[in-house]
Amino acid sequence: MKLYSTLTRHVCDLAPEDNKVRIYLCGVTVYDDSHIGHARTVIVFDILHRYLKFKGHDVQFIQNFTDIDDKIIDRARREHLGVKKLTEKYIESYFVDFDSLNILRADVYPRATEHILDIIQLIERLIRKGSAYTSVNGVYFSVKSFEGYGKLSQKSIQDLESGARIEIDPSKQDPLDFALWKFYSDDNVWESPWGKGRPGWHIECSAMALKYLGNSFELHGGGGDLVFPHHENEIAQSESATGMQFSKLWIHTGMVTVNGHKMSKSLHNIITIQDATNRWGPNAVKLYCISVQYSKPLDYAEDVLLEYAYKWRQIETCAYELLFAVGRYGQVQNIQKLCKESMEMVEAAMDDDLNTPVALQVLMKFVTELNRYAANEKLTCDMSKSAVITFNELMYVFGLKISEPPTVERKAIETLIRKRDILRKEKRFGESDSIRKDLLKDYSVELVDHKNRTIWKKVENTRIAEKLI
Repeated sequence: MKLYSTLTRHVCDLAPEDNKVRIYLCGVTVYDDSHIGHARTVIVFDILHRYLKFKGHDVQFIQNFTDIDDKIIDRARREHLGVKKLTEKYIESYFVDFDSLNILRADVYPRATEHILDIIQLIERLIRKGSAYTSVNGVYFSVKSFEGYGKLSQKSIQDLESGARIEIDPSKQDPLDFALWKFYSDDNVWESPWGKGRPGWHIECSAMALKYLGNSFELHGGGGDLVFPHHENEIAQSESATGMQFSKLWIHTGMVTVNGHKMSKSLHNIITIQDATNRWGPNAVKLYCISVQYSKPLDYAEDVLLEYAYKWRQIETCAYELLFAVGRYGQVQNIQKLCKESMEMVEAAMDDDLNTPVALQVLMKFVTELNRYAANEKLTCDMSKSAVITFNELMYVFGLKISEPPTVERKAIETLIRKRDILRKEKRFGESDSIRKDLLKDYSVELVDHKNRTIWKKVENTRIAEKLI
């Protein structure tokens, strides 16, 4: 597998040792609900996680929560909550959102506040090596002590000195130096060898990544907005402490805009994950998030989401046509060829810098062909048995999940369908149409009429289905 690394600006081989791939993903700062930009990054890394597991790799996946910083403290004060209660609230919200998107859980979700000792020990190590110093306001990393500073963002120290926005602090030896530990006198502080305070944002991730993945690992990533200064500073402090390459590959996702504009509170255009999934359904949102190469910008627009809601309808139809296929024999060899070629093309696309747009095109062609067989009354049970294996593998890799009713609902659905079949034979079409509408309203079930039978499917987005009745 080849991936584009921000560090080298080239597509590089992912070359794990002993088949093990260690991944650190920078997670969210938990002071608000997660939005569609967060969703895109997590979905991309979830598909990478899934694909590597599908290919037989031993994946160790770490994703942190930043659960202490000034934004969190300010939000806690506004909501009249303790910092701990606020962060627990939004961590719980995070898992509700991403469980709804069928995201594989990471092996560990470390929190900054649970790793204060690790952070302090890493800072002590940097001080001993001459890479950090204490001032009246805290402990700072000396940027000019690290020869490779700027290699990730491709910013020179000279450019940074002349053009970058730098935190003003006269106690720093150099304006570019950044905080590892800052002194505070409020309630949200920890004891340290230098005085009471809180860790800087960058040192948190270095400490947790080194603790769980070792001094050097395969892949580190996050949103493109983290390249500088966050990930640049992580590299500087981590490699200064260990003397080893921190992460071999750096993967970053592109920004999500809304109708061409950056998401911001001032524009009132922030789309939360709950907003998006309630309107379009989790699977349509996932298809949208992988419809563009992960490193490129992605625009959130209603016509685009509508397109992927319809694509998801096609996938739902395929799943239930495979489930309810009847008959023997048929074009089994053709189906086996379709499955083999489709999987080969998906793997080729995924191996080529996680090219999900091309892989998604292959999935949709696969689904369309199976639906064509079903529409022509040619999809047999034997053909379905061959196709469903590949269908389920593709669904796993893309992290897509078909809705299924519980057993009690299923019995009620099938009873109503039998009643509708009788009404249709008696040409009582008004009453039979009423049952169709009730099934969609009460059970989110859409009916698909075939020549001599009716099958049903549990749909994710009843709003789209209602338009087509």
